[in-house]
Amino acid sequence: MTTIIFPGQGSQFIGMGKDFVDNFNIAKLAFDEIEEYTSINLREIIFDNKDNKLNLTQYTQICIFATSYAIFQTYIKEKQINIKNINVMMGHSLGEYTALACSNKISLKECSLILKKRGELMNSAVIPNESGMAALIGKDSEFVEKIINENKLKLEIANDNSPMQIVISGSKKDLIKNKNLFLNNNIKKFIDLNVSAAFHSNFMINAQNELNIDIEKLNFIENEVKIISNFDASLNSDSLSIKKNLKQQMANRVNWTKSVKKLDEIGETKIIEIGPNKVLSGLISRISKIFDINSINNISDL
Repeated sequence: MTTIIFPGQGSQFIGMGKDFVDNFNIAKLAFDEIEEYTSINLREIIFDNKDNKLNLTQYTQICIFATSYAIFQTYIKEKQINIKNINVMMGHSLGEYTALACSNKISLKECSLILKKRGELMNSAVIPNESGMAALIGKDSEFVEKIINENKLKLEIANDNSPMQIVISGSKKDLIKNKNLFLNNNIKKFIDLNVSAAFHSNFMINAQNELNIDIEKLNFIENEVKIISNFDASLNSDSLSIKKNLKQQMANRVNWTKSVKKLDEIGETKIIEIGPNKVLSGLISRISKIFDINSINNISDL
């Protein structure tokens, strides 16, 4: 059985997906549709780097989604793959939405529009640069959470990416103030991330509540493809459970380590990462060595 996974914010790069759009009509049509739905010239942002917009959250998410979706559509057409034969799909943060569109749980139009709004909401959720995120290298989530709890820090785990990489969110003041505390407690590296806000934390509650109005309106389509949710790493094919977890995603941690372990539990061994870069493949290899992992982000990968 095969699991398809999709990357999240941070995997973007200038020119991602261009070789697919230039060489496969199905990829070009995917970009055409998403640009029409969102009224955003994705090709100018991604391929031409116009106005340096690619790293702005309000554009980054829809750009990564469009690239991943276009590559996925090319992949299944070229390899003559029936989506019904794909057992599980999942993604990291915004990648969960890509999984929903690629599994035909929601339409391309609805996914494009909600990701456009999600990017805008997350970009404007808090005063710019007053909150942020940092990657902690060397320890797992239980170790990091113990430091946070014992010292009563106003910080939260945002991404449990692997047993060796945890991302925390909080105010810039609290991140700076407690950097040495983490380093003095056997955290090997404390890396400030170049993001505009404290994503996947309580800083996103208001944005999440606003987005949930639109999530509630999504027209989910029932099918057999299973989705592993970021919120609780549960495996579901029914729309009710998927929607319920999606509503919790933006203001809570991404349980990526647990999600990958869930694949192990159900006997999945083959993983294909589709989208820009190979970030998730690297994380998975640090979680478990049992998986056969392939990445598709350029034509030669096909």
